Amino acid sequence: MESIEGGVMKRYNPVVEQSKAQLAALGKIESRTQFGVYALTIEKVIFAYINEDALYLRASEALHVYNAQRSLEPLIYRKRGVPVTLSYFKVDTQLWQNPEQLLQLSASSLRAAQEEAATRLVSLRLKDLPNLSLRLELMLHKVGISSVRLLCETGSRQSWLKLRAVNKHIGLKTLLALEGAISGHHEAALPSAIRQELYAWYLKMLRQHAAAEHQQP
Repeated sequence: MESIEGGVMKRYNPVVEQSKAQLAALGKIESRTQFGVYALTIEKVIFAYINEDALYLRASEALHVYNAQRSLEPLIYRKRGVPVTLSYFKVDTQLWQNPEQLLQLSASSLRAAQEEAATRLVSLRLKDLPNLSLRLELMLHKVGISSVRLLCETGSRQSWLKLRAVNKHIGLKTLLALEGAISGHHEAALPSAIRQELYAWYLKMLRQHAAAEHQQP
């Protein structure tokens, strides 16, 4: 079995590019780093991980059937030194050599992930998301964002602007909290590039608000 270890991620990973190319028929695949590995997503839904140059597909009914025949290696995540088994399984050499079957199993993994995400959106309350307290949930309700689905559709920036319109004390911490809630990250674990981008946008909004207030009679 392979385990996930932290460390600096390379900007270019050949397995990431190979996976994107081979699975392109599924849709627009994006990649981002998450707890030391690459996550492959379509419309922000994770269906695969890449760790140590190996592709791992999310568990699905079709993959379970294949796994029963081939006994694939699960992905192990080490959390504070304790191994945690994830429901993702390593694509073996035989499967890489069968592009059609790999695409079919990947599609099954994507469907399973999408179904889980849809169920989660219906059942979760805003306060159940990372970083969101009951107080922030009530504030979001007051500006018309009453569900996880609406928060995801609105996005962190527009949600922040709605909150800022009714409470001028809303700051950068809330913006980062909203972004983390949508992406599934604790605020402190947001990728540095995203934090920097949001910080730059936040400063821009403050300047615009200050200019608008200065022009008021």
